[in-house]
Amino acid sequence: MKKIDYILQNERIRQAKKCIVGNSILDIGCHHGELFESLLKTRKITGDGIDDVIKAVVLKENYTLYPGYFPQDFKSNKTYDAITLLAVLEHIPIEKTKENAALFYKLLNDKGRVIVTIPSKKVDAILSILLFFKLIDGMDLEHHQDFDRENIKEIFINNGFNLIKEKRFELGLNILYVFEKK
Repeated sequence: MKKIDYILQNERIRQAKKCIVGNSILDIGCHHGELFESLLKTRKITGDGIDDVIKAVVLKENYTLYPGYFPQDFKSNKTYDAITLLAVLEHIPIEKTKENAALFYKLLNDKGRVIVTIPSKKVDAILSILLFFKLIDGMDLEHHQDFDRENIKEIFINNGFNLIKEKRFELGLNILYVFEKK
């Protein structure tokens, strides 16, 4: 990743950290565990992450990272206080997101949260320019799904969640959603 990629990733992590409750986390699209490492600087947490950039299971003292895709490559019977999807949902077809929302409900403890960041539709054009000038690596941009961001709220609400926070950040180019299990 290039410097701008890390800056964007760090801001997503910064926004998400403010909303994480409890100490057990499932990070879907965890990259190399940056969210866990950032959280461990200020609090005690445990958790699991999954990402296709990981080639083998990574065991750390407080968390484990698994290679592959959620849910097909993630086999766990644990429950979590928070599930994070930072810059992930735009890569998943909307029908799959509907299925996953029901799985998230089962994986969460009472009052657990799903924390999502997703770029606004305007971002794809900006990322294409940054990619053209080789200012970013732009992870998996070709798989961005085109759907109305408002659908995310409906999907989670219809699967037993309350929307407790919706916030735009990075000049309005990214959206943070925080859903809590009813």
